[in-house]
Amino acid sequence: MKSTQFIYTLFAMAAVYMSSTMSVNSANADKKAEKTKSVFAENLKAGKKQNIVVYGTSLTQGGAWVKQLQDYLNKNYPGLATVTNSGGSGQHSGWGLQNVQEKVIKLKPDVVFIEFSVNDCVGRFKISVDKAKSNITEITKKIKEANPDCEIIIQIMNPVIGKSAADRKDMKSYQQMHRDFAKDKGYILIDHMPEWEKVLKKDEKDFLKLVPDGLHPGGPGYEKIVIPTIVKQLGLDK
Repeated sequence: MKSTQFIYTLFAMAAVYMSSTMSVNSANADKKAEKTKSVFAENLKAGKKQNIVVYGTSLTQGGAWVKQLQDYLNKNYPGLATVTNSGGSGQHSGWGLQNVQEKVIKLKPDVVFIEFSVNDCVGRFKISVDKAKSNITEITKKIKEANPDCEIIIQIMNPVIGKSAADRKDMKSYQQMHRDFAKDKGYILIDHMPEWEKVLKKDEKDFLKLVPDGLHPGGPGYEKIVIPTIVKQLGLDK
């Protein structure tokens, strides 16, 4: 009889432990979800004006997605969002670090979109993966020191094919570094690669219709792939 009671007691203790563990795991999951939740999007929904700066390469400086994003925000959150394009054609994270004060911090943004991996991997710039990580670390550190509440959004853009891919032999390593960096710092990551790769794997000709030179998407490409990804991932849709 005593043995039976002892077994029942053990089962009861195990049940309590499992319940407690599940509660902790659930709480941790909630915290993780909160970490990736876009404050910028929530502020817009609350009617708060937001100052947005986009920072990166020619994929930002000349990217139709920037105007398309502004147009989307104007339509859905009229009068609340201002998007400033601080990208630099042909530039990389070294340039980004040198110019972050003038092109980002002085604008006092509430949120900054950053992308440099597509050019950091270009051979002639001689930027190693470690150096690229050091640059992006310093860029974001300076932004956060100026405004701890500024939201950082790391972007990984599109695949590169043809002549433009010849000098970008290790682009995947640079992209993965940005994924790991965003995860480690708790920054939002918008990775456009999966959607682009679906198009590329299905038919290269269809990909080139959206990315005519193999590197820079045209307006239709950004409208079809990039804007929907940004809107969905940040929860900007109403």
